[in-house]
Amino acid sequence: MSKVAFLFPGQGSQFIGMGKELYERESVSKRIFDEADEALETKLSSLIFEGDAEELTLTYNAQPALLTTSIAILEKFKEAGITPDFTAGHSLGEYSALVAAGAISFKDAVYAVRKRGEFMNEAVPAGEGAMAAILGMDAEALQQVTDKVTEEGNLVQLANLNCPGQIVISGTAKGVELASEQAKENGAKRAISLEVSGPFHSELMKPAAEKLAEVLDACELKDTNVPVISNVSADVMTEKEDIKAKLIEQLYSPVRFEETINKLIDEGVTVFIEIGPGKVLSGLVKKVNRRLKTIAVSDPETIELALQTLKEEYGNAE
Repeated sequence: MSKVAFLFPGQGSQFIGMGKELYERESVSKRIFDEADEALETKLSSLIFEGDAEELTLTYNAQPALLTTSIAILEKFKEAGITPDFTAGHSLGEYSALVAAGAISFKDAVYAVRKRGEFMNEAVPAGEGAMAAILGMDAEALQQVTDKVTEEGNLVQLANLNCPGQIVISGTAKGVELASEQAKENGAKRAISLEVSGPFHSELMKPAAEKLAEVLDACELKDTNVPVISNVSADVMTEKEDIKAKLIEQLYSPVRFEETINKLIDEGVTVFIEIGPGKVLSGLVKKVNRRLKTIAVSDPETIELALQTLKEEYGNAE
């Protein structure tokens, strides 16, 4: 029988109106949005459904909004009796993956990611940090570029190793600018500046990580029910102590997404279900291995299609 992994997207996939149809049609999904409003003592659901796009994009809004929408979709899979063999997420999406694996309650997770977003936003003054996507260059060659620029006094490092030929770098604005120029000189096809509010997954996030540690201390973490693949190690994590350490380290370490997918392939996973808005992760999975089956689910129609496909082809639905 095919093994199934649930994947959860990170920041950048958000849009106004995501999850609204689920909220209106599915009581199990509505409950999740209501729980988020209660936990954060604010109408997050109103911002998600009919708010201002710029406000939703703010790190401390986008993170709880994406987590909430992803878990509202997940509830429909739980209702259908479907349990994945593995879960994984991209950056923020790792929190959704941990909720799905029973390691943290949704209420604790949505509060933690709200604070995570605030801490990330505060860590580096606006304009001082940056991120850029480097296309068409392998990790080893790009690492040499970022190491050289950093040694010369402008911190920059690999932040997201997404798929072959797509790596995001992060660091000081000057470091990212210099590394982007040198990457193109050394064979990169393109360097695209990203519209982000900070240098995420770089050493500059260490102050945020220290504050996050205190928040996670107040959360009840448990061992997982199913294995979760860690962003930091691209390996299985199941124990609560390891999970906490990895979540803190994740803030200033690269997201090893390509290695995560390869690890899942090695574990026998052939079906990847992206749970949350957008299809970014499904696209990355296909770039790692185009033969893999990907299903992106974000609304009642795509959920129904995914459940039907799992039932017919893989016997994973009860």
